[in-house]
Amino acid sequence: MVRIDTQVIVGGVTTRTETHYKVASMSGEKVSSPGLMRLNRGHWGVENKLHFIKDRWWDEDRQWSKRSGLAERLAMLRDSALTVLRLIPGLPKDLPIRARADHLGRKPRKALRFMGALS
Repeated sequence: MVRIDTQVIVGGVTTRTETHYKVASMSGEKVSSPGLMRLNRGHWGVENKLHFIKDRWWDEDRQWSKRSGLAERLAMLRDSALTVLRLIPGLPKDLPIRARADHLGRKPRKALRFMGALS
């Protein structure tokens, strides 16, 4: 069992402290406290950068299908779309995914050229 205390900061002011308990399969001999924190932050980095976009923007959590394997294939298409949006050349690296999608929506010829549909 691991205890993680976090401070919630809103507008540069600490509003409260939250305590979270997590179950870890690693023993204290295998990983240090800073190592556990890196693992925890890494998990939430994936959650915030990928799953948040898929859940909030594409409402993925409410997508379901009775057809075997269809949900997995749709998830792969969404992952591919996110990858494509991250790889668009000529855009600032820090431009959010939504702004990248909006950019392609306003410039369909650029999107088609990027996908190889136009030369």
